[in-house]
Amino acid sequence: VCTWPTPRPSGPARWPSPGCEARGPPRGPPGSSVAPSPSRRSSSSFRSGWTRGDPTAVERANLLNMAKLSIKGLIESALSFGRTLDSDYPPLQQFFVVMEHCLKHGLKVRKSFLSYNKTIWGPLELVEKLYPEAEEIGASVRDLPGLKTPLGRARAWLRLALMQKKMADYLRCLIIQRDLLSEFYEYHALMMEEEGAVIVGLLVGLNVIDANLCVKGEDLDSQVGVIDFSMYLKNEEDIGNKERNVQIAAILDQKNYVEELNRQLNSTVSSLHSRVDSLEKSNTKLIEELAIAKNNIIKLQEENHQLRSENKLILMKTQQHLEVTKVDVETELQTYKHSRQGLDEMYNEARRQLRDESQLRQEVENELAVQVSMKHEIELAMKLLEKDIHEKQDTLIGLRQQLEEVKAINIEMYQKLQGSEDGLKEKSEIIAQLEEKTNKITAAMRQLEQRLQQAEKAQMEAEDEDKKYLQECQSKSDNLQKQISQKEKQLVQLETDLKIEKEWRQTLQEDLQKEKDALSHLRNETQQIISLKKEFLNIQDENQQLKKIYHEQEQALQELGNKLNKEATHCKLCEKEFSLSKRKHHCRNCGEIFCNACSDNELPLPSSPKPVRVCDSCHALLIQRCSSNLP
Repeated sequence: VCTWPTPRPSGPARWPSPGCEARGPPRGPPGSSVAPSPSRRSSSSFRSGWTRGDPTAVERANLLNMAKLSIKGLIESALSFGRTLDSDYPPLQQFFVVMEHCLKHGLKVRKSFLSYNKTIWGPLELVEKLYPEAEEIGASVRDLPGLKTPLGRARAWLRLALMQKKMADYLRCLIIQRDLLSEFYEYHALMMEEEGAVIVGLLVGLNVIDANLCVKGEDLDSQVGVIDFSMYLKNEEDIGNKERNVQIAAILDQKNYVEELNRQLNSTVSSLHSRVDSLEKSNTKLIEELAIAKNNIIKLQEENHQLRSENKLILMKTQQHLEVTKVDVETELQTYKHSRQGLDEMYNEARRQLRDESQLRQEVENELAVQVSMKHEIELAMKLLEKDIHEKQDTLIGLRQQLEEVKAINIEMYQKLQGSEDGLKEKSEIIAQLEEKTNKITAAMRQLEQRLQQAEKAQMEAEDEDKKYLQECQSKSDNLQKQISQKEKQLVQLETDLKIEKEWRQTLQEDLQKEKDALSHLRNETQQIISLKKEFLNIQDENQQLKKIYHEQEQALQELGNKLNKEATHCKLCEKEFSLSKRKHHCRNCGEIFCNACSDNELPLPSSPKPVRVCDSCHALLIQRCSSNLP
């Protein structure tokens, strides 16, 4: 940065800022007078405490104007360039030089053991304490192996802050803390005055720019911070060439963008093809599984119908068997009643005979009293038997009701029912035994009639028979109780079988519901496949349209290349004239025309995967980019 104060007569002009070089004052085109810029005029409104003779105020004003020019030129060129900026971009390099001079202005000299130290790395280190997010930048700058001086670290810090788009925020935090800055800067320094706040406000506009800077490969320690004013002087020819270069760069960018978009669309189309194939395969598999499930459901329904028909047949057979057994029991009861009437008549006759003989023998009367008591006991036993028969009838009625409720019994239940039939047969056998015993009782009564004549002998025999009869009745009652308990156990087993059948039905219903859900899911997937097919057709149409646009742009590029061939007469690098021996060659990266010696390089580009012809400058630039992108 340089200042232009009024020259003194004693000697040449002094430059107040050390380490600053100038290539001359800014000159306009020939025939034009240099007028003060409006930015310099506007800066006078907030410079309250300086006079025209104060050199530090002049330095601050010049630095502010240079910062405005560099930031404005960088934003305009970056927007017209339309790409991410590299470290070789000249306006960006000039911006870093201007920022370095702005930060160096008014620095205090610090004494060390060996020499005097004056660097901008000290105040930039403060940003880590004031802004916690800046710790990452400081750590990464310290970890860089190639940086040995504090100035190199400060330059790397500025580049990383620009890539993060937070340079304005970091410097704003630094400017607010003037007490901390006073340790590093003089009171008249640019960072301590209002000009520093204006520069920080201008830095906010740099958030529009995308920069991709390689800090590792650059030699930041030994760079010379010289401001080049020539890039800010514009001629009409330069403007025309720049506009032409901008147009060519825009066309090439559009071509590269269309090619990349075409590749992406081809990849999406191939992925959609594979996805459609996989969906079709899964759809066929699901259809096969659905057909198998339907066949299984049909088989289960047929088995269920067969089981129901078998259960109905079993119920009919059991009902018929129960009716037959009921008729048999009724006939047995009638025969029992007839036998009882006959016994009553015989008893009455015996009683008459006893009354007739009572007068003859009192002892026989006593024996007859004993016989009467025996008869009462026999009647009680008969009543007990009648109660047991009624209870059996009640149990039979309950069994019938339960059998009516049971409508879905398996083949296993048929075997259990056969066991119940065996029990009924046993009961019929027991009833037959009871009939035999009643016959024995009638025989015993006849024996009593015969033994009445021989009372003494008959008494002893009757007592023995009574004892035997009581034992038999007790054994019969015990057998009946055991049979009742067995029937109850059979009933419990039948109830458990019924519960199992109900659970099996519930599982069948759940399986049917799951199959229905699977069917609905398959339908949804088929609808998704149809929608995907529609999207695929739309993408194919878009792909065809993009191909048409690509062909049109290629034709435009060919026409533009033909025009350039006609206009170009000299090589752009070596500036040698083209002839029959020196032929024209196009650079596939920048589009300019070169001779064979200046474009004898081949590299793959984003527009073509195969290696194509590239000029020497583009070759060096592309190799540098590749090396910077490598880890």
